[in-house]
Amino acid sequence: MEQLEKLRAHLDMCDGIILDALRMRNKITEDITEYKQSHDMRIVQPDQEEKKRSFLERRMKGERHQEEILSVFDAILLSSKKIQTRALFEYNLVLIGFMGAGKTTISNTLKHIFAMDVIEMDQIIAEREGMSISEIFETYGEQYFRDAETNLLIELQNRKNVVISCGGGTPLREVNVAEMKKNGKVILLTAEPETIFDRVKDSHDRPVIENNKNIPFITELMEQRRPKYEAAADIIIHTDGKNEYEICEEIIARALE
Repeated sequence: MEQLEKLRAHLDMCDGIILDALRMRNKITEDITEYKQSHDMRIVQPDQEEKKRSFLERRMKGERHQEEILSVFDAILLSSKKIQTRALFEYNLVLIGFMGAGKTTISNTLKHIFAMDVIEMDQIIAEREGMSISEIFETYGEQYFRDAETNLLIELQNRKNVVISCGGGTPLREVNVAEMKKNGKVILLTAEPETIFDRVKDSHDRPVIENNKNIPFITELMEQRRPKYEAAADIIIHTDGKNEYEICEEIIARALE
Protein backbone atom coordinates (compact mmCIF):
# COMPACT_ATOMS: atom_id res chain seq x y z
CA MET A 1 0.00 0.00 0.00
CA GLU A 2 2.91 2.33 0.76
CA GLN A 3 4.17 1.94 -2.81
CA LEU A 4 0.68 2.58 -4.17
CA GLU A 5 0.39 5.80 -2.17
CA LYS A 6 3.77 6.94 -3.52
CA LEU A 7 2.64 6.28 -7.07
CA ARG A 8 -0.57 8.20 -6.49
CA ALA A 9 1.41 11.09 -5.02
CA HIS A 10 3.59 11.12 -8.15
CA LEU A 11 0.46 11.09 -10.27
CA ASP A 12 -0.92 14.07 -8.33
CA MET A 13 2.36 15.88 -8.90
CA CYS A 14 2.13 15.18 -12.66
CA ASP A 15 -1.45 16.46 -12.70
CA GLY A 16 -0.32 19.66 -11.01
CA ILE A 17 2.42 20.13 -13.61
CA ILE A 18 -0.11 19.55 -16.41
CA LEU A 19 -2.58 22.05 -14.93
CA ASP A 20 0.12 24.72 -14.55
CA ALA A 21 1.28 24.07 -18.12
CA LEU A 22 -2.28 24.36 -19.43
CA ARG A 23 -2.78 27.67 -17.61
CA MET A 24 0.43 28.95 -19.15
CA ARG A 25 -0.52 27.65 -22.59
CA ASN A 26 -3.97 29.26 -22.46
CA LYS A 27 -2.44 32.59 -21.45
CA ILE A 28 0.00 32.36 -24.37
CA THR A 29 -2.92 31.64 -26.70
CA GLU A 30 -4.60 34.84 -25.52
CA ASP A 31 -1.33 36.77 -25.92
CA ILE A 32 -0.87 35.48 -29.48
CA THR A 33 -4.42 36.52 -30.39
CA GLU A 34 -3.88 39.97 -28.91
CA TYR A 35 -0.53 40.32 -30.69
CA LYS A 36 -2.05 39.42 -34.06
CA GLN A 37 -4.80 41.99 -33.58
CA SER A 38 -2.50 44.78 -32.41
CA HIS A 39 -0.11 44.21 -35.32
CA ASP A 40 -2.81 43.80 -38.00
CA MET A 41 -1.69 40.25 -38.71
CA ARG A 42 -3.80 37.54 -40.30
CA ILE A 43 -5.87 35.73 -37.71
CA VAL A 44 -6.47 32.73 -39.98
CA GLN A 45 -3.24 30.77 -40.35
CA PRO A 46 -4.22 27.17 -41.22
CA ASP A 47 -0.60 26.23 -41.89
CA GLN A 48 0.18 26.67 -38.18
CA GLU A 49 -2.27 23.95 -37.22
CA GLU A 50 -0.74 21.61 -39.80
CA LYS A 51 2.76 22.36 -38.48
CA LYS A 52 1.65 21.70 -34.91
CA ARG A 53 0.08 18.38 -35.85
CA SER A 54 3.16 17.29 -37.81
CA PHE A 55 5.41 18.22 -34.86
CA LEU A 56 3.33 16.18 -32.43
CA GLU A 57 3.20 13.15 -34.71
CA ARG A 58 6.98 13.25 -35.23
CA ARG A 59 7.60 13.68 -31.51
CA MET A 60 5.35 10.78 -30.56
CA LYS A 61 6.20 8.38 -33.38
CA GLY A 62 6.75 4.91 -32.00
CA GLU A 63 5.83 5.90 -28.45
CA ARG A 64 3.83 3.42 -26.41
CA HIS A 65 0.93 5.81 -25.69
CA GLN A 66 1.02 7.71 -28.98
CA GLU A 67 -2.71 7.45 -29.72
CA GLU A 68 -3.80 8.49 -26.23
CA ILE A 69 -1.41 11.45 -26.01
CA LEU A 70 -2.30 12.74 -29.48
CA SER A 71 -6.00 12.57 -28.58
CA VAL A 72 -5.29 14.72 -25.51
CA PHE A 73 -3.46 17.25 -27.66
CA ASP A 74 -6.39 17.31 -30.08
CA ALA A 75 -8.57 18.37 -27.15
CA ILE A 76 -6.00 20.99 -26.09
CA LEU A 77 -5.86 22.45 -29.61
CA LEU A 78 -9.65 22.54 -29.76
CA SER A 79 -9.68 24.37 -26.43
CA SER A 80 -7.16 26.89 -27.78
CA LYS A 81 -9.44 27.63 -30.71
CA LYS A 82 -12.32 28.30 -28.35
CA ILE A 83 -10.19 30.61 -26.20
CA GLN A 84 -9.20 32.54 -29.32
CA THR A 85 -12.83 32.78 -30.40
CA ARG A 86 -13.96 34.20 -27.06
CA ALA A 87 -11.18 36.78 -27.26
CA LEU A 88 -12.24 37.84 -30.75
CA PHE A 89 -16.03 37.67 -30.79
CA GLU A 90 -18.44 38.65 -28.04
CA TYR A 91 -21.29 38.14 -30.47
CA ASN A 92 -22.61 35.74 -33.10
CA LEU A 93 -21.61 35.78 -36.76
CA VAL A 94 -24.82 35.76 -38.80
CA LEU A 95 -24.37 34.79 -42.45
CA ILE A 96 -26.98 35.91 -44.95
CA GLY A 97 -27.13 35.87 -48.73
CA PHE A 98 -28.77 34.33 -51.74
CA MET A 99 -28.85 30.55 -51.99
CA GLY A 100 -25.51 29.25 -53.22
CA ALA A 101 -23.59 32.31 -52.00
CA GLY A 102 -21.40 30.08 -49.82
CA LYS A 103 -23.01 30.33 -46.39
CA THR A 104 -22.71 26.61 -45.58
CA THR A 105 -19.12 26.36 -46.83
CA ILE A 106 -18.00 29.41 -44.89
CA SER A 107 -19.89 28.29 -41.77
CA ASN A 108 -18.06 24.96 -41.83
CA THR A 109 -14.71 26.68 -42.38
CA LEU A 110 -15.30 29.02 -39.43
CA LYS A 111 -16.22 25.97 -37.38
CA HIS A 112 -12.90 24.35 -38.27
CA ILE A 113 -10.83 27.49 -37.64
CA PHE A 114 -12.44 28.62 -34.40
CA ALA A 115 -14.30 25.56 -33.08
CA MET A 116 -17.48 27.64 -33.24
CA ASP A 117 -20.84 25.94 -33.14
CA VAL A 118 -22.78 26.29 -36.39
CA ILE A 119 -26.53 26.79 -36.53
CA GLU A 120 -27.85 25.90 -39.99
CA MET A 121 -31.32 27.37 -39.74
CA ASP A 122 -32.84 25.42 -42.64
CA GLN A 123 -31.43 22.20 -41.25
CA ILE A 124 -32.73 22.86 -37.73
CA ILE A 125 -36.22 23.70 -38.99
CA ALA A 126 -36.31 20.65 -41.28
CA GLU A 127 -35.23 18.36 -38.44
CA ARG A 128 -37.84 19.77 -36.07
CA GLU A 129 -40.62 19.47 -38.65
CA GLY A 130 -39.50 16.02 -39.76
CA MET A 131 -39.56 16.95 -43.43
CA SER A 132 -37.51 18.78 -46.04
CA ILE A 133 -37.84 22.51 -46.69
CA SER A 134 -39.59 21.75 -49.98
CA GLU A 135 -42.08 19.52 -48.15
CA ILE A 136 -42.71 22.23 -45.55
CA PHE A 137 -43.50 24.70 -48.34
CA GLU A 138 -45.81 22.21 -50.03
CA THR A 139 -47.57 21.11 -46.83
CA TYR A 140 -47.88 24.31 -44.82
CA GLY A 141 -46.93 27.13 -47.18
CA GLU A 142 -44.17 29.71 -47.16
CA GLN A 143 -45.70 31.81 -44.35
CA TYR A 144 -45.46 28.87 -41.94
CA PHE A 145 -41.79 28.40 -42.80
CA ARG A 146 -41.01 32.11 -42.41
CA ASP A 147 -42.65 32.13 -38.99
CA ALA A 148 -40.49 29.17 -38.00
CA GLU A 149 -37.40 31.17 -39.05
CA THR A 150 -38.43 34.11 -36.88
CA ASN A 151 -39.11 31.90 -33.88
CA LEU A 152 -35.74 30.21 -34.24
CA LEU A 153 -33.92 33.55 -34.39
CA ILE A 154 -35.65 34.64 -31.20
CA GLU A 155 -34.61 31.37 -29.57
CA LEU A 156 -30.99 31.95 -30.62
CA GLN A 157 -30.79 35.13 -28.56
CA ASN A 158 -29.61 32.84 -25.76
CA ARG A 159 -26.48 31.84 -27.72
CA LYS A 160 -23.22 33.65 -28.41
CA ASN A 161 -19.94 32.89 -30.21
CA VAL A 162 -21.84 30.80 -32.76
CA VAL A 163 -22.18 30.99 -36.53
CA ILE A 164 -25.78 31.31 -37.69
CA SER A 165 -26.30 30.42 -41.33
CA CYS A 166 -29.61 31.85 -42.52
CA GLY A 167 -31.79 30.73 -45.39
CA GLY A 168 -31.87 32.95 -48.45
CA GLY A 169 -35.24 34.48 -47.54
CA THR A 170 -34.59 35.05 -43.83
CA PRO A 171 -33.38 38.68 -44.09
CA LEU A 172 -36.43 39.73 -46.14
CA ARG A 173 -38.39 40.14 -42.90
CA GLU A 174 -37.49 43.23 -40.88
CA VAL A 175 -38.31 41.45 -37.63
CA ASN A 176 -35.75 38.79 -38.50
CA VAL A 177 -33.06 41.40 -39.14
CA ALA A 178 -33.84 43.03 -35.80
CA GLU A 179 -33.39 39.66 -34.04
CA MET A 180 -30.13 38.98 -35.88
CA LYS A 181 -28.61 42.28 -34.80
CA LYS A 182 -29.47 41.93 -31.10
CA ASN A 183 -26.38 39.81 -30.47
CA GLY A 184 -24.75 39.33 -33.84
CA LYS A 185 -22.93 40.93 -36.75
CA VAL A 186 -24.76 40.32 -40.02
CA ILE A 187 -22.46 39.31 -42.86
CA LEU A 188 -23.78 39.31 -46.43
CA LEU A 189 -22.07 36.86 -48.78
CA THR A 190 -22.57 37.69 -52.44
CA ALA A 191 -21.63 36.14 -55.78
CA GLU A 192 -22.40 36.70 -59.44
CA PRO A 193 -25.59 35.06 -60.82
CA GLU A 194 -23.49 32.77 -62.99
CA THR A 195 -21.61 31.56 -59.92
CA ILE A 196 -24.86 31.02 -58.03
CA PHE A 197 -26.33 29.03 -60.91
CA ASP A 198 -23.26 26.81 -61.12
CA ARG A 199 -23.50 26.07 -57.39
CA VAL A 200 -27.24 25.30 -57.23
CA LYS A 201 -28.00 23.77 -60.63
CA ASP A 202 -27.85 20.20 -59.34
CA SER A 203 -29.68 20.89 -56.06
CA HIS A 204 -33.35 20.03 -55.54
CA ASP A 205 -33.90 21.37 -52.01
CA ARG A 206 -34.40 25.02 -52.97
CA PRO A 207 -38.14 25.39 -53.64
CA VAL A 208 -37.99 29.08 -54.58
CA ILE A 209 -36.06 28.32 -57.79
CA GLU A 210 -36.81 24.64 -58.38
CA ASN A 211 -38.87 25.31 -61.51
CA ASN A 212 -36.84 28.33 -62.65
CA LYS A 213 -33.27 27.17 -62.40
CA ASN A 214 -31.67 29.48 -64.92
CA ILE A 215 -29.42 32.53 -64.88
CA PRO A 216 -32.03 35.14 -65.94
CA PHE A 217 -34.44 34.13 -63.17
CA ILE A 218 -31.66 33.97 -60.57
CA THR A 219 -30.43 37.40 -61.68
CA GLU A 220 -33.89 38.92 -61.38
CA LEU A 221 -34.57 37.38 -57.98
CA MET A 222 -31.17 38.44 -56.65
CA GLU A 223 -31.82 42.00 -57.78
CA GLN A 224 -35.22 41.98 -56.08
CA ARG A 225 -33.64 40.89 -52.81
CA ARG A 226 -30.49 42.98 -53.02
CA PRO A 227 -31.86 46.14 -51.30
CA LYS A 228 -33.07 44.17 -48.26
CA TYR A 229 -29.90 42.11 -48.11
CA GLU A 230 -27.71 45.20 -48.18
CA ALA A 231 -29.89 47.06 -45.67
CA ALA A 232 -29.59 44.13 -43.26
CA ALA A 233 -25.83 43.69 -43.63
CA ASP A 234 -23.16 45.06 -41.31
CA ILE A 235 -20.51 43.62 -43.63
CA ILE A 236 -20.65 42.70 -47.33
CA ILE A 237 -18.23 40.09 -48.69
CA HIS A 238 -17.90 39.23 -52.39
CA THR A 239 -17.02 35.56 -52.70
CA ASP A 240 -16.23 35.16 -56.40
CA GLY A 241 -12.65 34.09 -57.10
CA LYS A 242 -11.76 33.56 -53.41
CA ASN A 243 -11.17 30.39 -51.45
CA GLU A 244 -12.85 29.76 -48.12
CA TYR A 245 -9.84 30.83 -46.05
CA GLU A 246 -9.54 34.13 -47.90
CA ILE A 247 -13.25 34.78 -47.35
CA CYS A 248 -13.02 33.93 -43.65
CA GLU A 249 -9.97 36.15 -43.19
CA GLU A 250 -11.86 39.02 -44.80
CA ILE A 251 -14.89 38.38 -42.58
CA ILE A 252 -12.73 38.39 -39.45
CA ALA A 253 -10.81 41.52 -40.43
CA ARG A 254 -14.01 43.40 -41.17
CA ALA A 255 -15.80 42.11 -38.06
CA LEU A 256 -12.95 43.32 -35.83
CA GLU A 257 -12.71 46.81 -37.33
